[in-house]
Amino acid sequence: MILLRSSVKARCLVCVVLLYAIVVPPAAAEIFKWIDDSGRVHFTDSPPRERQVEKIEVKINSYTSPEIVPFEASVTPSTRREKVVLYSTTWCGYCKKARSYFETKGIPFVEYDTETSKKGREDYKALKGTGVPIILVGERRMNGFSPSSFNALYQ
Repeated sequence: MILLRSSVKARCLVCVVLLYAIVVPPAAAEIFKWIDDSGRVHFTDSPPRERQVEKIEVKINSYTSPEIVPFEASVTPSTRREKVVLYSTTWCGYCKKARSYFETKGIPFVEYDTETSKKGREDYKALKGTGVPIILVGERRMNGFSPSSFNALYQ
């Protein structure tokens, strides 16, 4: 009898969850930009009445994990085997972590800022960079930074 009750409860719970998933539409966030009578710009999630609004497309920039991809040696011919090269920016938190990690562990590296250095900008473009940091170890490449992924690459 107790087993029958929990089975019925489990079935009811599954039905409620499935019904909720079907009936409730997925959340869709919209952002609207508009200007009031005094010239101030506002961003809201619903458009005001009788105002000209501009719908803003929100692009979420997120990283799931560092990625290790093969590196074409022809991109930077000056890179010697096992030399560590860091392409970074001043504002990037992962770049700061990588820089700090290299310094703490005594790992020699060369750093190029992709925003302020001509070589950094050119190499970043040649590497088809879409984010920072990009770390090169010889002919191997790592996008992003985590100590464990870097150690696997650096061995």
